[in-house]
Amino acid sequence: MAIGNISVMLVDDHAVVRMGFRLLLEGSSDIRVVAEAESGEEACRKYPEVRPDVVVMDISMPGIGGLEAIDRILAREPTARILVLSAHEDAMHARRVLKAGAAGYLTKRSAAEALMQAIRQVRQGKTFLEPEIAQQLAMHQLNGERNPLDMLSEKEFKVFLSLAKGQSVADIAGVMSLSPRTIGTHLYNIKQKLGASNSAELAIIAIRAGLIEP
Repeated sequence: MAIGNISVMLVDDHAVVRMGFRLLLEGSSDIRVVAEAESGEEACRKYPEVRPDVVVMDISMPGIGGLEAIDRILAREPTARILVLSAHEDAMHARRVLKAGAAGYLTKRSAAEALMQAIRQVRQGKTFLEPEIAQQLAMHQLNGERNPLDMLSEKEFKVFLSLAKGQSVADIAGVMSLSPRTIGTHLYNIKQKLGASNSAELAIIAIRAGLIEP
């Protein structure tokens, strides 16, 4: 295998995290980091310039975040290969990113070799799921479990997360490039589906689901 033949762009809002993963990946013989981005917006700008084989992306970032960045990159380049590397260890986040079009999901607790294996598999056109996450997804499906949050559409889920984190309708509209009226409609639908009456209750639902820190 040629040296550094898999090009990677790292996307994470923490410079120290990016530096750690860069050092880790560049210790391999077949992976090279060709670009870094500290936000979803920057990842969307840099992707067409760099065209990496694999994007390794966090999803919990300020601004548009990882989910919206996945949408935007894939809308412009449907063949983009995106591996999500997240601190979230729940199946819900994995299910959401896979539905959004990501090719894999790995938690930051994983061993270095798992990350390299995931990058190689995603580069080959395969899907990679951390074993524990895959088992969670399989058990949920086997047991027929359905979380109320599963009723939310992709856009509604993004709005829900932003509201739960305390962002205003106007702020969310600006970040998602939608009108405040459209965000308001999403908010109404979210409250109806989740049986919530205000943003505080949405935050409680998000905390109980392990989506945000209390």
